[in-house]
Order: sequence, then C-alpha cells, then structure tokens
Amino acid sequence: RPPGVPPPPRPTQGARAHVRAAFRHPGTRLGMWTHWTTSFAPMVFGMMWGYPYLTQAEGVPGPTASLLIGLLAVVGAVVGPVLGILVQRHPLRRSNLVLAMVAAGLVPWVSVLLWPGPAPLWLLVLLCAGLAVGGPGSAIGFDFARTFNPAHRLGAANAVVNLGGFTACVIATQLIGLILDAAADDSTYSLADFRLAMAVQIPLYAVGIVGMYRARARARRVLAAQGSIVPPWREALRREWRSRTRSWSRDR
Repeated sequence: RPPGVPPPPRPTQGARAHVRAAFRHPGTRLGMWTHWTTSFAPMVFGMMWGYPYLTQAEGVPGPTASLLIGLLAVVGAVVGPVLGILVQRHPLRRSNLVLAMVAAGLVPWVSVLLWPGPAPLWLLVLLCAGLAVGGPGSAIGFDFARTFNPAHRLGAANAVVNLGGFTACVIATQLIGLILDAAADDSTYSLADFRLAMAVQIPLYAVGIVGMYRARARARRVLAAQGSIVPPWREALRREWRSRTRSWSRDR
C-alpha cells in the first residue's frame, strides 16, 4: 500500500461468508459467466483438443497446426491493450464488449462445424484468431468483480469469477473425450467424429450467454437502485464525441 495509508481492517467474517456474499452479488456472477463464456473454448482448443482436431480431422500439416495454435498467443497479445483502453473509456459497456468477443469465437466455430468437408485454411485462421480474443476478454470478468465488490471481499469475488472458465473448460474437455471414445473403437477419429465432439461447446456457450444476460439485468437493477443509470449506446457515443471535441479544443 502507498506510504502513510493505514492497513485495512481485519475481516470480521470467515472465508466462506465472504464467498457466499460475493456469489450472491449479480455483478460477481456477471464476472463469472463472462469468464465462463470467453475463456473455456480457447483453453480447450489450445491446451488439449486443438492440435489433434486440426491434424486428424481437418488434415492440416503439423507445423501449420502449430502456427495456428500459436495465433492464440499472438492475437491475444495484440487485442489485450486495445481491450484495456475500451474498457477504461466505456466501463458501462463492458458486457457488450464481452458479447462481441464471444461472437468472435462462436461464429467461426459454427461455420467450421457446418462447413461441407474440411474447412479451408482461411476459415481455420479466423477460428483461431476469434478464439484468441477470448483470452484477454476473460479478464473483464475480474474487472466486474473489482467494481461490484468492496475491497475486503475482492479475493473471494475473484475466486468465484475464476471458477467459471475453468469449470466450463473441464466439462468441455471431458465431454469431447467421452464422445470421441464412444464414436470410434480406436484412437483414429474422422472429421465427423471430431465435429460431433466439438459441437458440445455450443451448449456451453449458450449457458454462459444466458447466464450473462440474466446477471447483467440484475446488476443493472442494483446500479439503478444506487442512482447509476446505464445510458443507451447513442448517448454514450455522444458523450465520447463531446469529450473528444473539448479535448481537441483545449489542445489547440
């Protein structure tokens, strides 16, 4: 802490009480569902099933598959700072940014799964780039926890948020493996086998999106009760333009 700032008071409640209080707040649950929806698909693809899917199902050479998976890190490093600026400038629009990043991964996945035959390389590039956006996007979940919880409860709130993405990741990873085991007798899987298995991610996306919408509506009711009203997009953009105009006028 900065010099001269007194230490925070010792908590009067135990860890379980803080976790319960954090989970009950819709802002924390909004962060949890944000982390769930944005992070599970890139983790499943990058750490477990992406390479065998690309090489066995799509017929991509091993070095090319490695480069595609490497896009998860490269694109994430580029998107992260841009996303930080947008969150700073439009804090009341964070959930819309999250939904846009979810679409960046979900739409290419649906396109790949519905493509007749092996997907073209350009579509696989879009898939990996879209999934990469979810990595830095999941950090918005922790920003929800930070702004909706008091400081003494922030650790518990972050734990609840962190639970979202890793829970979905474990569920998806296991379900994909179980479906592949049931679809084939050996470790050689066809494109149809992999597509059937990878499709289990779509319901998990749906669960996360529905959870986000429900938690966001409740969090906005809490903000309204506190006197904070979320302006419509048109008003938000108008305020941004006025702020920029005044800044340009002062610089001149």
